[in-house]
Amino acid sequence: MAFCANCGAALSEGAGFCASCGKPIGGANQAPPSGPQVGAAGGPAASSGLASNAAAALAYVLGLITGIIFLVLEPYKRDHFVRFHAMQSILFCTAAIVFSIAWSIVWGILFSISGSLIFIDVPLRLAVSLGLFLFWLFVMYQAYSQREYRIPIIGTIAAKQVG
Repeated sequence: MAFCANCGAALSEGAGFCASCGKPIGGANQAPPSGPQVGAAGGPAASSGLASNAAAALAYVLGLITGIIFLVLEPYKRDHFVRFHAMQSILFCTAAIVFSIAWSIVWGILFSISGSLIFIDVPLRLAVSLGLFLFWLFVMYQAYSQREYRIPIIGTIAAKQVG
């Protein structure tokens, strides 16, 4: 009986690819690998973690939290692509928080002068929030598409930080 050299699954006669992991089958029949086996539900992705593009996109999901997590987790902290997007996520989230605080301070001062400026602030705040949200989705999509898209100022700083 032949076994897959990659995952150790039993191979059917005349198969060109492993039914479990999808790797091409070499010419020689090999014994199953020793050591712990990955179950059919786990597959090869479970043993090596997320793909690089998925990890980079997930680094943007919760901003600071997931960015820091992907900077310190073992398989990802050595991947330059994931580290870049994790650092860019941290910096983008920090910049959005600083912008929000500054926006609130400026508009708080303007409201103390005239309360009718709320009719300008609310639509403007909604437009800026929608713009930031759409840009966040765009950057996440770029990471998932395996592109190292650099946000104009933040991306340069992130690239310097990760080396």
